[in-house]
Amino acid sequence: MTARILPCGARALTVELSDRISEEINAAVIALADDLAGRPIPGVEETVPTYRSLMVLYDPAIVRGKALGAALLERLRGLKADAAGHRRFRVPVVYGGAAGEDLDALAAMKEMAPDELIALHSSAEYRVYMIGFAPGFAYLGGLPERLHTPRLPAPRQRIEAGAVGIGGQQASISSVAGPSGWRFIGQTPVRLFDPVRPQPFLLAAGDRIQFRPVGAEEARDIAAYIASGGTGMEEVAA
Repeated sequence: MTARILPCGARALTVELSDRISEEINAAVIALADDLAGRPIPGVEETVPTYRSLMVLYDPAIVRGKALGAALLERLRGLKADAAGHRRFRVPVVYGGAAGEDLDALAAMKEMAPDELIALHSSAEYRVYMIGFAPGFAYLGGLPERLHTPRLPAPRQRIEAGAVGIGGQQASISSVAGPSGWRFIGQTPVRLFDPVRPQPFLLAAGDRIQFRPVGAEEARDIAAYIASGGTGMEEVAA
């Protein structure tokens, strides 16, 4: 693996590990972020993992960019990455309905019955490659190839929080309401982002999830449980 150090203004560097996307590269990005969290370099203030790179924000009054870049490359040598991921969760989803308005059209496009599409979508295990775009928004790899679908030609102006979407080769869970050009097939009562929780983000890069189809009544029960302080997600032993 040949990494590059790229300056990002006066207070950040990007460690670019590759020009391609893979679980192994993403695992190395996360491993470097975890290593910096466990063994901090003085002056490093924050790290932001992406598909194939890690942004490192720092205080130039404490560490200079050139020295930090050299230290980051040194950290990469011998770093062990776990492509299997960190935690595993089952995420409840009500497929179809107002939030899943693209389900029937997408099933017709793929020449599948809606129930067949739901079964295929919920059978896969997805990897959280990165959190971005909006607070807590999860970009998910692992979407079955048959479900790969281009985004809509024009984005909708409002998609509700918890909407479960498909965009290109990726799946997603919307963390907050907002515009989106993805195609949405369901909604989870799980709140990926809640600023009043001790841990505002439920998912992190490297986690794995599987969707679990539920009915509207069970979803309401889960939503009530979440309102009382639960997460609504079931963690699965690795």
